[in-house]
Amino acid sequence: MRFTFEVLVTLKPGLADPQGKAVEGALPALGWTNVSGLRVGKHVRLEVEAADEAAGRAQVDEMARRLLSNPVIEDYRILAAEPT
Repeated sequence: MRFTFEVLVTLKPGLADPQGKAVEGALPALGWTNVSGLRVGKHVRLEVEAADEAAGRAQVDEMARRLLSNPVIEDYRILAAEPT
């Protein structure tokens, strides 16, 4: 069975986010003066062939831990899977 997973990768709290600061700094010029605490991360969407959702999630967890994120400076979260 094929499952679609989404992985969100973000910098750990307390680490500087220069890209997030740049975007946050540009928003007031576009009229959005009410935004703060903006952080930029990565959104990865992938399809996995697996026997069931748990097996697919385990594979995606390992991918996220070993390749998609840097565990020293980033956290990741796997969103709910969708059968494809």
